[in-house]
Amino acid sequence: MFHQIQEFDTHLFLALNGLHTPWLDTLMYYVTQRNTWIPLYVVLVVWLIGTYKQRAPGMIGSLVLTIIIADQTTSSLFKPLFERLRPCHVTYLQGKIHLVVEGCGGTYGFASSHAANSVGLAMALYLLVGQRHPWVHWFFAPWAAAVSYSRIYVGVHYPLDVLVGSLVGLAAAVIAVKSVEKLLALKKRTA
Repeated sequence: MFHQIQEFDTHLFLALNGLHTPWLDTLMYYVTQRNTWIPLYVVLVVWLIGTYKQRAPGMIGSLVLTIIIADQTTSSLFKPLFERLRPCHVTYLQGKIHLVVEGCGGTYGFASSHAANSVGLAMALYLLVGQRHPWVHWFFAPWAAAVSYSRIYVGVHYPLDVLVGSLVGLAAAVIAVKSVEKLLALKKRTA
């Protein structure tokens, strides 16, 4: 059963990774780079502070905790535990992969930290402000999907890596937001 899932995942990876064009290579190269999004994060933090004033530190804390949980779960727990090679490190796939980025990243890829972090951030924002500001969901959900898909496109993650990373991100957001809310409510009661 596991072998069949892995085989399907490899075939799906090759199909999705094979859908490439020069202009999309350039776009996905930048979409997949973490530093590309620093200005977006700065604007987001400034917007939260300007819009939510005293509530902003708790919201920003929720976002930071989401990323810590998502990133550490995928990088420090899953990758060393499962030791699943990234597709770009698999010998028999070498001539079949369209690798857009230089280097392949770490040896192991299950699960995708990029997917966990981006989906976690999008979900945390939805939980925090999505009801009041629907545009946040309409912007960050496709953004998280693009960042997640870029990992397959550039050749460094299987679809299952991205799917599980996304699920980790969703769970991390719920845990972080609820934990910070409970902590702030407890602090308010004891003050």
